[in-house]
Amino acid sequence: MEVFQNFLQQAITFFAIMDPIGISAIALSILSPNITKTQITQVAKKSTFTVLVAFFIVLLTGDLILRIFGIAEDSLKVMGGIILILMAISMVNGTTNKSTQSEEKNDVESAIIPIGIPIAFGTGLFTTIIIFKHQAETFIDILSITFAFCINALLFFIILKNSTYIKKYLGLTGQNIITKLMGLIVGAIAVQFIVSGIVSLTKGYL
Repeated sequence: MEVFQNFLQQAITFFAIMDPIGISAIALSILSPNITKTQITQVAKKSTFTVLVAFFIVLLTGDLILRIFGIAEDSLKVMGGIILILMAISMVNGTTNKSTQSEEKNDVESAIIPIGIPIAFGTGLFTTIIIFKHQAETFIDILSITFAFCINALLFFIILKNSTYIKKYLGLTGQNIITKLMGLIVGAIAVQFIVSGIVSLTKGYL
């Protein structure tokens, strides 16, 4: 039961931070206005592959990064929470800087950079994955994190592939509302990370 609860929390956290519906709107602003359905599918495939590769690299090397720089898990929780709070404020205010005005680029190239990295997979996901990895106690916990992210990667692919239809039915206002709601969730998760990290750090110094 606890494993399922952790999985649910991880899946919701990844979804809120990735904000695939918001990213679909950003992607459309970056890609060519005359992009075809086939090209959007290719972009969705490449972007999804990019975030999956980035996920596994961070999952496998996260511990090494912390050891090299001598960073404690609780310190990362606090700093990661601050990053997520800044991201949440931007999402709620509608001033997210995920979008980058791109020059005329090949749409397929844009799928990897900037859509895959850093728009979909940015610092928020990076720190969250490392925090979840450190909280994992068993191999089942690692599988839970992996499965939760892979499900979100699939959702990311489906949403990005159908971004033109989503924009048509939701409109810009609808997409903005969803992004603001995701921002509230990200903010709440950030507060949990910060409080948990501060409490643990305080115990260590008392």
